[in-house]
Amino acid sequence: METRKRVLGQEHPDTLNSMANLASTFSNQGCYKKAEDLQVLVIEMGGKVLGQEHPDRLTSMANLALTLRVQGKDKQALNLMEQCVALRSKIIGTNHPDTLSSCKVLLEWQTEELEHSTLGDK
Repeated sequence: METRKRVLGQEHPDTLNSMANLASTFSNQGCYKKAEDLQVLVIEMGGKVLGQEHPDRLTSMANLALTLRVQGKDKQALNLMEQCVALRSKIIGTNHPDTLSSCKVLLEWQTEELEHSTLGDK
């Protein structure tokens, strides 16, 4: 990744892709804070380089939401996944596999939140 930054520049799409891949590796290794920090950077830079509604940026948003969720940052994760689903529906369509996948995750999280709030009321 450092070579790509040096040769292509930090804001080159290939560099962003390498950063996203490294963030995924961190997450797979259980290094969630490192993954989160890098994913936030990829989303911010991706918005500038690719545009706020680019499909790769939306994938990074979904990945960050998953990383937040595994760290117990449920509200933040839920809000981000809601944004991701709304943007994916608008940009790539409601029947696209990525949109459907994010919708499934969002529905699971909303169901869990509802179950927890219902149990808390009893």
